[in-house]
Amino acid sequence: MSFLTRKHLSRRTFLHGVGVTMALPLLDSMIPAATVFGQTAAKARTRFGAIYFPHGAIMPQWKPAADGAGYELTPILQPLKPFYDQSVIVSDLRHALAYGSGATANHNRSAAAYLSAAFAETGAQPSLGITVDQVAAQKIGQDTPLPSLELTIEEPSLNCGDGLSCSYRDTISWQGPHAPLPMQNNPQVVFERLFGDGNTAEQRKARRAQSLSLLDSVMGDAATLQKKLPASDRTRLDQYLSDVREIERRVQKAGQQLSDDLPVPAAPTGVPKDVEEHIKLMYDLQVLAWQAEITRVSTFLMCKELSGQTYPKSGVRDPFHTLSHHSNVKENIDRFALLNRYHVGLFTYFLEKLKATPDGDGTLLDHSLVLYGSGMSDGNQHNHTDLPAIIAGGASGRLKGGRHIRNPKDTPMANLLVSLLDLLQVPTDKFGDSSGRVSL
Repeated sequence: MSFLTRKHLSRRTFLHGVGVTMALPLLDSMIPAATVFGQTAAKARTRFGAIYFPHGAIMPQWKPAADGAGYELTPILQPLKPFYDQSVIVSDLRHALAYGSGATANHNRSAAAYLSAAFAETGAQPSLGITVDQVAAQKIGQDTPLPSLELTIEEPSLNCGDGLSCSYRDTISWQGPHAPLPMQNNPQVVFERLFGDGNTAEQRKARRAQSLSLLDSVMGDAATLQKKLPASDRTRLDQYLSDVREIERRVQKAGQQLSDDLPVPAAPTGVPKDVEEHIKLMYDLQVLAWQAEITRVSTFLMCKELSGQTYPKSGVRDPFHTLSHHSNVKENIDRFALLNRYHVGLFTYFLEKLKATPDGDGTLLDHSLVLYGSGMSDGNQHNHTDLPAIIAGGASGRLKGGRHIRNPKDTPMANLLVSLLDLLQVPTDKFGDSSGRVSL
């Protein structure tokens, strides 16, 4: 029988080139030959991602009116329509420990509490607590090259006020009470971290002089491997290499603003000037990292608290934080809601990429669990009650979409975090200020 004689390709097979080692996506050839008869696709592991946006949302235009299945999407959530059956809206959650003594403290503690459900202490040394992504990484990220990946689009803060460390605003990922994980905003640095090349200024300068593509380095090895693969795996590998090529092209294009005649700086180039392109590149890099199982856990700080970022393609010109203080003026509220909807639309770009990427017996979206939300609800009042939260993906068959889950008022957000760990098969009885679980 052919299924007993088929050659088995190791899940940790890599393509090799000059100074380059590239991981591969999950292929059918990676399933052991002597498996259950009729099995045609390799089984995938669930990936976990958490995405943060600041300043809350216009909750009357976010929160669905009906509970359970068959709810109607609100104006802000309309971009989710293609993923209605693969997403869950969770309402009436609260981060009681996100409140601070002033406006700045409220913002800083919003980001800090998001995945930790812990109180950000004042003082020279930051003190918070482990975040849920790192709890997951301890269990599902130890057999991947990177246990976790931390991304953002903005530079680190210089002064955060109220006696609070800037770490509370600059990252949403903590390995422990005094161990904030830095988040990388340069797509080129992330790309080279994932695929290995140009880790020093000298190496990057050499790469620019040679105009050498990472893929060009491994194509010889790729061609040899493809000769050994069945047609389905050759197609999947071709698509993966094409995706890597496209990301590499966009990263290089972003870096072309630096003349080859200038010395290569310590910080690599590759940060797009267009904020939407920057966000999409970071989403694409997460897809590649998950696809090749370089990591199964990632966090993305899409924008920091108190950010004055503008989004020209949203149709809204106001700076993000300024607009969140709408003073209950209808015109301001409507513009902020439009910005909320625009950000949800960028999130669905990520979901589209995951859904279009084959993975084992399904797609990456089928095998992912993604939390999208904020640590603040009403940015005008700095409120942390009734937080906006979306869960997307199938969690490898453990999450049913198409629902709006309304909880008892002031249910701890930590209850949802505990439930997400359950879906990741990393059960815990207590996390942060949790008092139970959210029924997912």
